[in-house]
Amino acid sequence: MKTVSTRKEDVVHKWFVVDLDGKILGRAASRIAHILRGKHKPTFTPHTDTGDFVVVTNAAKVKLTGKKETKKIYHRHSRWPGSIVSESAAKLRARKPEQMFYLAVRCMLPRGPLGRAMLKKLKVYGGTDHPHSAQKPEILAELY
Repeated sequence: MKTVSTRKEDVVHKWFVVDLDGKILGRAASRIAHILRGKHKPTFTPHTDTGDFVVVTNAAKVKLTGKKETKKIYHRHSRWPGSIVSESAAKLRARKPEQMFYLAVRCMLPRGPLGRAMLKKLKVYGGTDHPHSAQKPEILAELY
């Protein structure tokens, strides 16, 4: 047996579309991070971007379990003293419905240039419409 290390030129990226209506945030985010990283493929190589593109629709309708809607707090900081901004998940969902799912997936990917390249393959939309129908994405139904 030989160990094959996948090169960047040999990778074929597929497109998937996921409907998050009624899905749980963390479970869906972990499955999509798995696909963005490419761990579902037998040709997975940790130092190469072997993942696929994922188009997420209905991100505004994702569910949070327990009391996370009011208790979970998102923080952002401008790096100036005293400029931290905190908001609950309910307020973030009202202001930017896609951002909550985007942040969940971002934290599940590796840090650094490779993780940022993987994150660029994630397309998140709050509603049902998306402009990626020309890529002929496959429907990804099995999310844990």
